[in-house]
Amino acid sequence: MQDFQSLEIWKKSHSLVLSIYKITENDFPKNELFALTSQIRRSASSIPTNIAEGCGRQTNKDFAHFIQMAIGSSSEVEYQLILAKDLKYINEETWKSLSKNITEIRKMMHSFKNKLTTQHS
Repeated sequence: MQDFQSLEIWKKSHSLVLSIYKITENDFPKNELFALTSQIRRSASSIPTNIAEGCGRQTNKDFAHFIQMAIGSSSEVEYQLILAKDLKYINEETWKSLSKNITEIRKMMHSFKNKLTTQHS
């Protein structure tokens, strides 16, 4: 069991969530509050939430499972940002920046998951 707040993947994913909340509050139309806004916030917050939950598990295998769930959530966020861009809720620059962050976080999570699965529980 480790402190999730000390993990770089948690810090970066938490920062992503804060960015998502900011853009959805400022840039998304109010009529999306219970639709895309809610979905993208849930998906984004699921990334650091799963990392935190995995940290509380007893085995590396269990932790790796939660990292995999966080990876899946990052793909959801990636799609939802594409949708937001295509609907013109966010501009190309914002989309590129957030997409780059998600890609970096996902690569870090894959690497971390591989380390967990190659270590003995």
